[in-house]
Amino acid sequence: MNYAILGLQAVILAAVALLYITRPRGRSGTDPSLLRELDRIRDDVRSYTAEHAAQGRQEAAAAARQNREELAASMNAMNRTLMGNMNDMALQQKHLLDSFSERLAELTRVNETKLEMMRSTVEEKLRHLQEDNNRKLEQMRATVDEKLHATLEQRLGESFKLVSDRLELVHQGLGEMKSLASGVGDLRKVLTNVKTRGTLGEIQLGNLLEQTLTVEQYDRNAATRRGSSERVEFAVRIPDKHNPNQIIHLPIDSKFPIEDYQRLLDALDADDHLAAAECSKQLDARIKQEAKSIRDKYIDPPNTTDFGIMFLPVEGLFAEVLRRPGLWEQVQREFRVVIAGPTTLTALLNSLQMGFQTLAIQQRSSEVWQVLGAVKTEFGKFGDLLDKTQKKLQEASNSIDAAAVRSRAIERRLRKVQELPAGEAPDLLLEAASE
Repeated sequence: MNYAILGLQAVILAAVALLYITRPRGRSGTDPSLLRELDRIRDDVRSYTAEHAAQGRQEAAAAARQNREELAASMNAMNRTLMGNMNDMALQQKHLLDSFSERLAELTRVNETKLEMMRSTVEEKLRHLQEDNNRKLEQMRATVDEKLHATLEQRLGESFKLVSDRLELVHQGLGEMKSLASGVGDLRKVLTNVKTRGTLGEIQLGNLLEQTLTVEQYDRNAATRRGSSERVEFAVRIPDKHNPNQIIHLPIDSKFPIEDYQRLLDALDADDHLAAAECSKQLDARIKQEAKSIRDKYIDPPNTTDFGIMFLPVEGLFAEVLRRPGLWEQVQREFRVVIAGPTTLTALLNSLQMGFQTLAIQQRSSEVWQVLGAVKTEFGKFGDLLDKTQKKLQEASNSIDAAAVRSRAIERRLRKVQELPAGEAPDLLLEAASE
């Protein structure tokens, strides 16, 4: 369309040029008619150009609209095709998944069936094996019992009764050892479940001792230092290693500097570093003062151990003491006092109780060894008695063998002679006996 308009304009320009060339040369100036004609042609060209331009735009818009419609139709068709293909693929995948699920379920059922068969087979084999082992063990036990009973009934007799009496004593000692071991087990169960909810200070310390030790293993308000009227709240009774009848006390005293500790907590809550530092120094001094008091009042080796225990009834206070650099070690080194909280003291008392149980077991074990030594001595005597009996039996067997030899000699003589007169028979027998 644009090319047609350009061609038309070219034709009009050519016509105008031709008119200009062919105009009369004698005239000068411009021909009015020519100018009017040119204006008319220009107006016609403009109107024609405008009409054809509008028509071209309409045709272009219609062509674009048609192209859009065709493109939309193509896109819709393509979408429908793609959706159909995707639906087909989804159906195929669903069929494949269903088939795979069915195969997997079938394989699972087959595996479960095989595993059940294997389990049944293994259980049956194990049951037969167990029955066979039990049967063989019963046969072996019966055989051993029969042989042991026969041998012991024939050879031991009264000597076995003495051994049985000794073994009865051994069994009694072992029973006591089992009782002690059972007590240790019960104590361990109790110690693993200790949750003290008592008061502070002396009452809490008493509860810990009561829960851990027996009444005979510690004293209340004990005077541990000779020549002094000071009495410690509690003292653990520890048997002397060299003299079991001698008792050594381990002094335990509870201390609770609540004022110093509370001031420190208040300073820390107020974020007052200077006051907290001052309260920390006061708490350190108070702990050292209490440790010195325990050392001077209650520690008196060899009547007591060479150290004592300061019990702090609050774990927070004990943790604060441990947090102070070198305080715990300094108190132990200079004042011979061990600082302990509730948990630490429980562990320490548990160790002491285990030591008491071990010592008791060792004492009972020595008695058992004495009984076993006596049994060993009796077995030695019984062996000598068996040797003597064997010698006597050997002598009797030799006498029986000699009698058998004589009997065979008499039989040989009897085979040679059928019958002798009554007067010669005694003489002949005496002669054979003398030979």
